[in-house]
Amino acid sequence: MSDLTRLTRDLIESTYEENAQKIPDLVRDFIEKITFAKPEDILSAVHDVLAEDWMAMPVWARNLAYRLVCLQRPDDPELLREAAADLFSFGPDWDEIAEELRARATQLEN
Repeated sequence: MSDLTRLTRDLIESTYEENAQKIPDLVRDFIEKITFAKPEDILSAVHDVLAEDWMAMPVWARNLAYRLVCLQRPDDPELLREAAADLFSFGPDWDEIAEELRARATQLEN
């Protein structure tokens, strides 16, 4: 079983446990809103928040935001480099992914 499958099953089970800690409403609202947001709206929100306090946005939320934008704009080398730089800021867990984003950006420009 993959880690993602296990985590998905754990998530499902946690919603049925008595007295289970629920995902905070604000986290759920963020996830629901960002899932279907336009890439320019996501980037605008990320840039606004990071300009105010670069460390305030949780890493998981940053990763999700950049991932969703990159999926919607896969041929934007500037965006890919921005996402890579953000991943490098919180590595080394995501350094390999950041390197792949940089390589893809370079490939797109050639």
